[in-house]
Amino acid sequence: MKKEEVLDNFFKVLKSEYNYSDYTIKNYKLDLTLFFDFLNKSNINYLYLNKDNVLAYLKYLDKMNLKNSTISRRISALRTFYNYLMNEGLINSNIFLNVKNPKLEKKLPNYLNYTEMEELLESIDIKTDEGLKRRLLIEMFYSTGCRVSEIINIKVKDIDFKDKKIRIMGKGSKERIVYYGDYAKKYLDKYLSKGMDKDYLFVNKHGDKYTVEEIELIVKDIMKHLSIKTHVTPHTLRHTFATHLLNNGADIRSVQELLGHSNLSTTGIYTHVSSDRLKEVYFKTFKR
Repeated sequence: MKKEEVLDNFFKVLKSEYNYSDYTIKNYKLDLTLFFDFLNKSNINYLYLNKDNVLAYLKYLDKMNLKNSTISRRISALRTFYNYLMNEGLINSNIFLNVKNPKLEKKLPNYLNYTEMEELLESIDIKTDEGLKRRLLIEMFYSTGCRVSEIINIKVKDIDFKDKKIRIMGKGSKERIVYYGDYAKKYLDKYLSKGMDKDYLFVNKHGDKYTVEEIELIVKDIMKHLSIKTHVTPHTLRHTFATHLLNNGADIRSVQELLGHSNLSTTGIYTHVSSDRLKEVYFKTFKR
């Protein structure tokens, strides 16, 4: 089987069986392209790697002055790819299983405070259908804490209008329930009453569900008219959702479930940014 055919089948499996997002698949394609360029220049067959080949590639990545998070993703992409090759019987073992990912930088997530979030929401003109859709989009991000890949895959049939909840298919094909508030409900009802409901909740002008890149451009376009200095992406709204819940007294395990985090340690990063809440709790409980 030709390399190109193997790669094509691999990416199809990531989409159909592993439920990887389009964004992750796009990055994995870039990661594997870089890897195969290295192998071609070194005249190495990808099916016959040895430890020296792997070490040489890791040194090659190190010389590129990449962030640890980028190197980590590239190693993860190769680990997943070689696991696929092993499952397909093309190799006997996965040489990347023993390669450790570098420690990630402890970067605190950006988030908006309450005033900034209100400014963002109120800046959107809802007099037009496009404006109404944009307002609902931002309300849904803020109200549900969903990832952008989850938002674009919401179907109208997944929404329980009575209980204000949505069935989400998250990372690794893990299903969970998220909830939305009264403001999101208000704009959702308006949006659907205009006959704007399709199979997918959010569709572009061609009637197709949005891509991750299209949503990122929409958020960027909204933000360019505002005075908010924080760099805002769709994921910033997810950070904002989590931070505001914790600041308002939500317990971290509940936030973990709502975000769809497998590990509590992933959710734990938000405890570092909820300083206002920590200060309030401290002075209420420490009396000396």
